[in-house]
Amino acid sequence: MILTPEAVLQAYASGVFPMSEGREDPEIFWVDPRQRGILPLNGFHISRSLARQMKKGGYTPALNKDFRATLLACADRKDTWINAEIEAVFCALHALGFAHSFEIWQDGALIGGTYGLALGRAFFGESMFSRATGGSKLALAHLVDHLSRTGFTLFDTQFLTPHLASLGGQEISRAAYRSRLAKALQHQADLFSAPLEQDPHCVLQRVTQTS
Repeated sequence: MILTPEAVLQAYASGVFPMSEGREDPEIFWVDPRQRGILPLNGFHISRSLARQMKKGGYTPALNKDFRATLLACADRKDTWINAEIEAVFCALHALGFAHSFEIWQDGALIGGTYGLALGRAFFGESMFSRATGGSKLALAHLVDHLSRTGFTLFDTQFLTPHLASLGGQEISRAAYRSRLAKALQHQADLFSAPLEQDPHCVLQRVTQTS
């Protein structure tokens, strides 16, 4: 099937999302998990090692500096559900202002990041990657802080992995998720209503105060 931005937006608003069996597999299937992973915006857990890394600094967070590079980095692994069709439609959604990447840069190199879709007050996290220790965790910490500061109420992670659980991720039922999604879609948040925080100390202080 050929994915269109309109079909993807409608699917996410209904609680389902597309996946593929692999990078080279052209087939798309729609997923509607019985148990849905979410990352509470007031419950993000920053470990001691992550806190030390944030205090040390030496990295630069960015929003949409290189969306396609972030997406391709997420897909650059042995097992991925991001095929060419999904890559193309999310690049189109980025051009339309719906898909966004949160990136961590160090010495001019992209060392970690995540991307997802913003609808209403919901952010649907798609995937993340690390090319250096803590890269994806740094991106998530800055993302959680930014979503909280710009009016978002739901951070959907699709599934709950051990990695996400260690950061405070939770699993809720399909019915509970759809209830939260419906509420989040009633109003509009704006990722660009505040600049992305560049000072890790400020992010650390805010996130630890709310968690």
